[in-house]
Amino acid sequence: MTVRRTVFYSGRVQGVGFRFTTCRLAEDHTVTGLVRNLPDGRVELVAEGSADELDRFLEAVRRTLGANISTAVVDESPATGSFNSFQIAF
Repeated sequence: MTVRRTVFYSGRVQGVGFRFTTCRLAEDHTVTGLVRNLPDGRVELVAEGSADELDRFLEAVRRTLGANISTAVVDESPATGSFNSFQIAF
């Protein structure tokens, strides 16, 4: 079963390579989606995949970038299948 998780990260998450690093981490996981900066200083990550794979991916993001993250708000919903890969959105 494929699900979608949308995560809003706050902290020192812009201007530190957060999006690039997240894309690199996605290459090691079977996930699709996007990551983008928001005007309010947060980063939005939208990822689709199996629940287990998303758990592993988001744990890798937390482990790698956790020093920059003060909060992460996660929402889960049904996958839409609208992504073909994982990429940075501008």
